[in-house]
Amino acid sequence: MRLLIVEDDNSINELLAAALRAEGYAVDAALDGERGYFLASTNSYDLLILDYNLPGLNGREIIQKLRQEGKELPILMLTVQNALDDKVDILTLGADDYLTKPFALSELLARLKALLRRPEAWRGHTLKLKNLELDPDRFLVTKNGKRIALSSKEFSLLEYLMQHQGQVMSRQEIMEHVWDENADPFSNTIEAHISNLRKKLETKQDKFIYTVPNRGYKAETAG
Repeated sequence: MRLLIVEDDNSINELLAAALRAEGYAVDAALDGERGYFLASTNSYDLLILDYNLPGLNGREIIQKLRQEGKELPILMLTVQNALDDKVDILTLGADDYLTKPFALSELLARLKALLRRPEAWRGHTLKLKNLELDPDRFLVTKNGKRIALSSKEFSLLEYLMQHQGQVMSRQEIMEHVWDENADPFSNTIEAHISNLRKKLETKQDKFIYTVPNRGYKAETAG
C-alpha cells in the first residue's frame, strides 16, 4: 500500500516515514501544504496522514479541495486541537479520523490499520487464494498452513494482487500502489519481484500469479 505524509515538522515527518516503511508501506512525504496537495491530487494513495497546521495550504484547505475533487482516500488528521468543537469540525470536513499531538507511534499505526480495514479501502482481514493465505496485521503468508518468508516489498506486492483477485493490474497501477515516487518506472523491479514470488509460492500444481501480455498481472487460481 502507498501512503502520503504531509507534515511540516521534519523530525516527525522522517520518523513517521521510517516507521511506516519498516511496516512494509510505500511512503511519499511532503513538508508543506502546497506540495502535499499536489501529490495527493495527482497520485493514487491508499491513505493520507495530514497535519492540520501547515505552511501554504493548511490541512483544512487540503481536505476541502480533495473532497471537492471527489478524492475518497482515507485521511488521518494530526492536530494539536483539543477542543471538542475542533475535533467535530475536522471530521465534518471529511477527515476519517484524527490523532492529537503528541501521540504514541503505536497508536498511529493502530488507527492507520483500522482505517485501511474499512470496506472502501480493504476487503477483509485475511486474504485467501486457494491454499494461500495472507494476514496483513501479522505480516504473515502461509501456504497449506506453512509460513512463507517474504521481503516487505514482496509481501506488499502479493497483498495488492490478492486484494484485486481476478483483475488485471497494470504495471503503472502496481508501481503507484506498491512503490513510492522515487521508484524508476522503467526498471525491471516489478518483474524481478514477480519472479521471486513465483519461486517462493508456486509449483507445477499451484499457480497464483499470471502474466497478461501487454496488460499486466493478475492473481487467481486459474489462468
